[in-house]
Amino acid sequence: MESCVSRCNEKFTRGAACQCDRQCARHGDCCEDYEELCTAEEDPKEPEPFLELEGETEEVPATNLYSAPDSCRGRCLEAFDKHHQCHCNARCRDFGNCCEDFESLCDHEGFSHSSDAITKEELQSISEKIYRADTNKARKEDIIINSQNCISPSETRDQVDHCPEPLFSYVNEELFSKPTYAAFINLLNNYQRATGRGEHFSAQQLAEQDAFLREAFLNRYSSEQEFVNDLKNMWFGLYSRGNDKGDSSGFEHVFSGEVKKGKVTGFHNWIRFYMQEKEGLVDYYSHIYDGPWDSYPDVLAMQFNWDGYYKEVGSAFIGSSPEFEFALYSLCFIARPGKMCQLSLGGYPLAIQTYTWDKSTYGNGKKYIATAYVVSSTQ
Repeated sequence: MESCVSRCNEKFTRGAACQCDRQCARHGDCCEDYEELCTAEEDPKEPEPFLELEGETEEVPATNLYSAPDSCRGRCLEAFDKHHQCHCNARCRDFGNCCEDFESLCDHEGFSHSSDAITKEELQSISEKIYRADTNKARKEDIIINSQNCISPSETRDQVDHCPEPLFSYVNEELFSKPTYAAFINLLNNYQRATGRGEHFSAQQLAEQDAFLREAFLNRYSSEQEFVNDLKNMWFGLYSRGNDKGDSSGFEHVFSGEVKKGKVTGFHNWIRFYMQEKEGLVDYYSHIYDGPWDSYPDVLAMQFNWDGYYKEVGSAFIGSSPEFEFALYSLCFIARPGKMCQLSLGGYPLAIQTYTWDKSTYGNGKKYIATAYVVSSTQ
């Protein structure tokens, strides 16, 4: 598994893909969500995120606004936590333990609407339709992968390069001239990978976000603009993972990749990987999982070095179009925020894990994406 859910401060687990014990940061083998789930109350050096109130210039610590223990402000559809006085998850009504403001803050249309209304079977049906509709995906002849050595999960912390050759032997770069690919690639260099450094977008870069969303998605809301606005906030809205206000976003983390405390976090996209490998910035080390698909998109869980920083387990679709990945991750974040999302692609089961960013919100308590990634059978 690649998560610290229900594992915080457990003992070192030999054979696990990543760790959640108190020493994992020292050894550089923490799971991707260790800091969000396990260190929020332990790291006094982490400054509180700030929210700039609309129409005001005063900055107020976000915890004062969003984290009241008896309120759902900033907590809509969070995972159940027995330590809370009241709850804001999708099933709190069933147990009669919702916070008093649950209905006013959480029970409304949009991304904070109860997600469990969508069944597993419906999600699997939708994901199969998305799979069949991905006409922009790579053909078998468009990509040649040289996956080389497969290692066991217990070997991932060794940081040994088991593969002397690049992962991508060939990619037909005519794919990148397609409108969605081109719009996606325009976004990748708009970020500083180190957390703690604020992101500042030019008018051109903001226009590139809009262009990608228009290229990638059809109307799903009462109006196309409403849909695009929610997606833009959910994926591109800035929040703080480090010392600087607005240094991260869901898009940057998942698709472009970040470095925090000497480790690669996120970076779950094959196009980004190929382009960085082509420039000599990524060194492919090994893989622990290769999916069962005999055509694209496929799934690979791999280890690599990104310009001096190690990624212990990074799962990614291979050969998928940008709109395919964006659609599946968005679907799972909306339908199963912070949970495992069970899908089906080409008749094979597949799971996606998403996490919400809980330290700040947008709109009426809606959550940003913290991360989203494919969960392989070894994770």
